[in-house]
Amino acid sequence: MISIQNVSKRFGKFKAVDNINIEVEKGEIFGLLGLNGAGKTTTQRMVSTVFQPSEGNITVNGFNSKSDSSEVRRNIGFLPTEVGLYDRLTAREVIKYFGILNDIDENRINDKIDEVLEKLSLVEYANKRCGKLSRGNKQKVAIARAIIHEPPVFIFDEPTSGLDVISSRAVLDFVKQCKDDGRTILYSSHSMYETEEICDKIAVIHDGKILMTDSIEHIQKEHGSLEKAFIAAVKGERS
Repeated sequence: MISIQNVSKRFGKFKAVDNINIEVEKGEIFGLLGLNGAGKTTTQRMVSTVFQPSEGNITVNGFNSKSDSSEVRRNIGFLPTEVGLYDRLTAREVIKYFGILNDIDENRINDKIDEVLEKLSLVEYANKRCGKLSRGNKQKVAIARAIIHEPPVFIFDEPTSGLDVISSRAVLDFVKQCKDDGRTILYSSHSMYETEEICDKIAVIHDGKILMTDSIEHIQKEHGSLEKAFIAAVKGERS
């Protein structure tokens, strides 16, 4: 569903991502786990076509990020770290605006908005201006904006960052529901706990390089916990 093959990304002389390879299967939650500045966000932005790789190829649902970038964008819902909502618009207006941008039929769009508001427990906030919403509800609106066109692939960049424990739990439960609905998810985080809870497979990324790729189940059997595996991988790279 997502194939990242020998991909590097340079910004001038700085190499943010260094020859990485990742395969994400349909219906899988694949986690990118790393410290801040490891290359997680750059990788996700390349998958979403915000950036183009300096080297290598990325395909999403069979479409190449370079030659078929518009098709890739139709097949993904991308939640960046920066929420970036329009404060003067209501939650419903923001979601509708992005639904129109994604060519949702005008006769169906209001029903689809109602569905996603219900799914994210946002019904009571639908007509409230985004500038007046809590951080957690702003994040939910950003998620709704990203998924309103029901793409097969979701990209979530540290979606619980800055949220309180209740809001974080709501987001994690929603991500798990997306998997149950058959979505493919590329998920980045620096939280061992949430990555271990929701991901099927992970790649440890550090200084732009993939240090380890494995299933959560196998990591737990081999190392006892994801945290122990992560520390061992990063310390091994630094030694």
